[in-house]
Amino acid sequence: MAWYDEACFYHIYPLGLTGAPAQNAYDGVTHRLRGLVPWIAHIREIGCNALYIGPLFESVGHGYETTDYKKLDSRLGDNEDLVDFVRECHNAGVRVILDGVFNHTGRDFFAFRDIREHREGSQYRDWYCNVNFWGNNEYNDGFSYDNWGGFNLLAKLNQRNPAVRDYICDVVRFWVQEFDIDGIRLDAADVLDFEFMKALRGVANTVKADFWLMGEVIHGDYTRWANQDTLHSVTNYHLHKALYSGHNDHNFFEIAHTVKRLYDMGGSRPDGLKLYNFVDNHDVERIATKLVNPAHFTPVHILLYTLPGIPSIYYGSEFAIEGRKERGSDASLRPALDLENYADAVEKNPATKLIARLGAVRQQTPELSYGNYQELVLKNRQYAFARDFQGKRVVVAVNNDDAPASLQLPVSGADCYVGMLSGEKVSVSGGKISVTIAASSGDIWVPCTEDTVVLEEPVLLDRIQTEKKEAGKTAAGAAGVQTEKPAGAAGVQPEKTAGTAGVQPEKTAGTAGVQPAKTYEEGVIAGLQEAIIAIMEKNGPVTDQMRRDVYNNTHHDSLVIWVKSFR
Repeated sequence: MAWYDEACFYHIYPLGLTGAPAQNAYDGVTHRLRGLVPWIAHIREIGCNALYIGPLFESVGHGYETTDYKKLDSRLGDNEDLVDFVRECHNAGVRVILDGVFNHTGRDFFAFRDIREHREGSQYRDWYCNVNFWGNNEYNDGFSYDNWGGFNLLAKLNQRNPAVRDYICDVVRFWVQEFDIDGIRLDAADVLDFEFMKALRGVANTVKADFWLMGEVIHGDYTRWANQDTLHSVTNYHLHKALYSGHNDHNFFEIAHTVKRLYDMGGSRPDGLKLYNFVDNHDVERIATKLVNPAHFTPVHILLYTLPGIPSIYYGSEFAIEGRKERGSDASLRPALDLENYADAVEKNPATKLIARLGAVRQQTPELSYGNYQELVLKNRQYAFARDFQGKRVVVAVNNDDAPASLQLPVSGADCYVGMLSGEKVSVSGGKISVTIAASSGDIWVPCTEDTVVLEEPVLLDRIQTEKKEAGKTAAGAAGVQTEKPAGAAGVQPEKTAGTAGVQPEKTAGTAGVQPAKTYEEGVIAGLQEAIIAIMEKNGPVTDQMRRDVYNNTHHDSLVIWVKSFR
């Protein structure tokens, strides 16, 4: 059992949260990272014990075009600030993982600058993929090179070059020695070289006990990346999509079938494939925006915290703030927030109160971290399952209907069960409990014991309600939270694609220029999907599930990555 087996993550995009300038002027150091120290207490207050924060290192703009892997971005502070911040996290019992952007660098990275200066004579000419001195690019370098996602701002590193591999491995060792971090989230892991990831796993196994490698992967067979040889875990985009669309469509079958397929993928055991679960992040729209019925915030998060995997909350979503992509920009997904505006959120904001309670339940209920998964009830609008561990059963039930639902759920090992959210106690009769789940709600039922810590009052007395208003205005209603700044406001970061990073002008695959209409964009998505299917068919048989994986992915840049990933 490692620390990450029982982790509840909080995710911070620091350049956005601190209100850093969108572009790095390289005109001195501003100690914005120090302003995040009060957030550590908030992270603990809502039941999180791990932090994923990044990108952090010196870059030109959004943070993913790295110019120096060993220097904190000057817009955030200096290296001593990061040392102090990680120490404060550890003192509070919070583990820290950073973004490792190792697929590509910015054009100001020392190796790339050397190629621009010395061309064929550069000792770093083989540090990047397919450097061609007979070509050119929009920067008029007099040479061309491979990039990420079609954007020359992000020059692709040659991970098969032993010198590059050794350099990045030394960077990881430096981060552990200098900052005492506990793991790394690998950006764009779905396009990283597998031998390169094996080398990183070798370093992870030696630098620190239980050092964790988690990779950003969109779709596919996750066991290709998460296994004993490469990464410990990957981002669970399969479940992310199912959680919001399964509620919007009143279709718990989509969620349950996704969970079963992923559970089977890991060998049908809880420790087989521990994925990094989330409902939103810095690349996708906020869950409060995606949900057709705001009240579904409750069952969505109950599932996030109780299904197999490691849950993560993206900063601000615990307040039920909204955020949508605007004209292809991710800026409004990464707002600057003032924690003082949410000082009493755990008491007065039902969304925050729910997240805090779920965090507490997760920490005191090992069944949710280690328990076997068994589906109990599955209907379009009701879903229940058990998590069994060391002879103890915990049962979770959710309801996406607008009316209450009564269920009978098989239990074991106790005469009484208690709802950890409702506080309701029910007796066991004939090996079952009879429960009523409120509309757009759910509960976590655990055996009654002397050690069970139950709420003094239910968290679900007030259903989560959020009135959606114009972007930039305060969201009224029971959630009572502030929406993000509109695109272009101070401190809002330039866009980054779903799946990794890069200032992304609204281009179609292979076509320059701004996309004129959504219908055209939809046509591009369809074309990319068909291209992926065609390539798959050339490589071998394509199953119905493989086709569904392709057609369920409607993220333009993710599809572009997918096309480029075929060898």
